[in-house]
Amino acid sequence: MQRAEPDSPSATVRTVDVALDPASASNRSELESVIRHAAGAPATSTVVLRKRSIDARSRQVLVRIRADVYVDGMPSTVPPIMAELPPADPRRRVIVIGSGPAGMFAALELLEHGITPVVLERGKDVRARRRDLRAIQQFGVVHPHSNYCFGEGGAGTYSDGKLYTRSHKRGNIEKVLRLLVEHGASPDILVDAHPHIGSNKLWLVVQAMRQRVLELGGEVHFDTWVSDFILSTHGARRIRGVVANDREWLADAVVVATGHSARDIYHLCVRQGVHIEAKPFALGVRIEHPQALIDSVQYHRPQRDEHLPAASYSLVCQSNGRGVFSFCMCPGGIIVPAATAAGEIVVNGMSMSRRDSRFANSGTVVAIEEQDWQTYASEGPLAAMAYQADVERRAFDAVADGTQRAPAQRLTDFVARRQSATLPDSSYIPGLASVDLWSILPPAVSARLADAVTQWASQMRGYLTADAVMVATESRTSAPVRIPRDRTTLEHVGVAGLYPCGEGAGYAGGIVSAALDGQNVARAIVASNYIRKP
Repeated sequence: MQRAEPDSPSATVRTVDVALDPASASNRSELESVIRHAAGAPATSTVVLRKRSIDARSRQVLVRIRADVYVDGMPSTVPPIMAELPPADPRRRVIVIGSGPAGMFAALELLEHGITPVVLERGKDVRARRRDLRAIQQFGVVHPHSNYCFGEGGAGTYSDGKLYTRSHKRGNIEKVLRLLVEHGASPDILVDAHPHIGSNKLWLVVQAMRQRVLELGGEVHFDTWVSDFILSTHGARRIRGVVANDREWLADAVVVATGHSARDIYHLCVRQGVHIEAKPFALGVRIEHPQALIDSVQYHRPQRDEHLPAASYSLVCQSNGRGVFSFCMCPGGIIVPAATAAGEIVVNGMSMSRRDSRFANSGTVVAIEEQDWQTYASEGPLAAMAYQADVERRAFDAVADGTQRAPAQRLTDFVARRQSATLPDSSYIPGLASVDLWSILPPAVSARLADAVTQWASQMRGYLTADAVMVATESRTSAPVRIPRDRTTLEHVGVAGLYPCGEGAGYAGGIVSAALDGQNVARAIVASNYIRKP
């Protein structure tokens, strides 16, 4: 395939696809030589990688690569997205509640249009936040505003930095990835089929994004907890601002990008008569295996090739009319305590950039529908959230020592419905307690998990093993509440100037989809009549 770059008319470009063994693919000079040979191009040509993926479908694992070869001329230089922007107009202000992916990418998009974002974050900056993560890991102390879910960067900062998404119709994924690279992420994320940054590096990217917001005239306020909305008292309902830290903050519009765990915001909506509704979500456990076992199964060999990354998996099935699926798989990762309040056990997974832990873990969850939370119907739009919270409290009470130790069971024992006499080693630092998880999880969830594990055991040899452990609860997969908005304007259906955004509003499910939603909401605000023209 040969083409001319539209922005570089003198350059002849040949696009080729090659498949190499992992060692050859990791040797840049050998890789470029193979690509040039496939393109019939001279040694002086320039090679630009476009896509890279691992193909482990057969016993011979291959790395598949698509590349552009510039036979003559050079690839065009793409200018940075945020370069040479003038400072924002301080008279054009939008409050953004939350500095997770949705909030931060909304802020960056607003700055591109000369609008001042005022980011209000209940938690601490990303560096100070790490001390509170240490406190919950080592001492079981849960800071209600600074934890694995709350704080600069949101839950995404400490969930591995996985950037894979199927949300191609939601917006420009390449722009999201380029912005991450411009703020310090590896350029590899522009090429890899399943890109990730790693929690040990993502916090630096988040910090750089905040600095960019400040340099362009935006505001970022930490330890600033929104406790009320300021709504107009006459005529059509319109939001004028918020109350945070006993101070009124006024703006032309308000973006609610608070993430899936900000339960107080949902309570605030109910109290203020801002329409919200219960929505389906998913709930289950984290399942942790030895990484070496997953490697051997996925790569069809006793030991992983040194040039291959830690192997991952994706599993899905139907059980008694419901979907059961793996979620947020963390190869070479660890399980972390993700509670946002005392008296609950919530777990999540994360990996560092090298993914070199000896464990692999994945959320393994069951779809929860309206009929499941009918016992909590008196809670109205918060019924699904009440169901979710009740399971988390049961997990805490089952261990009954007031710590963040999590209830756990060997995978084989869970399927056999017997309590584990011992538990295998685990990456979960607060520690595990042997508990019959059938006594914690709703019966229908337990039954479907056991059925799914049995199904997957026939698909993935070695999956059902006594060396694997189930850890409860994986319950914050997505928000159990939706804040409804107009499909076109993205504005709340009943409150003018209020823009629900991201995972917490029910419109995203991961870093990239949340970032895309933040950008879309920002553009919707720019197109509205609420912002004065420059």
